[in-house]
Amino acid sequence: MRIALYIIHVLLGLTLIGVVLLQQRKQGGFTGVFGGGTQADASGGQWQRFTALSKISVILIALFMLSSVVIVFLFR
Repeated sequence: MRIALYIIHVLLGLTLIGVVLLQQRKQGGFTGVFGGGTQADASGGQWQRFTALSKISVILIALFMLSSVVIVFLFR
């Protein structure tokens, strides 16, 4: 079981790296990082404005963090 969780964790990490590298670069610099959008951007939720690769990244990050916590607590 331990080896299976380690393999899943490594595969999640490698998949996350690949998805992040596939994403398009935004030209806005740091303005998007600190919420530099306008009020017109506030219509609708943030989740709907994400691209498919961004949504996949968020899901993979959550799964990676969850697998990290599971590994730490199960195999302390």
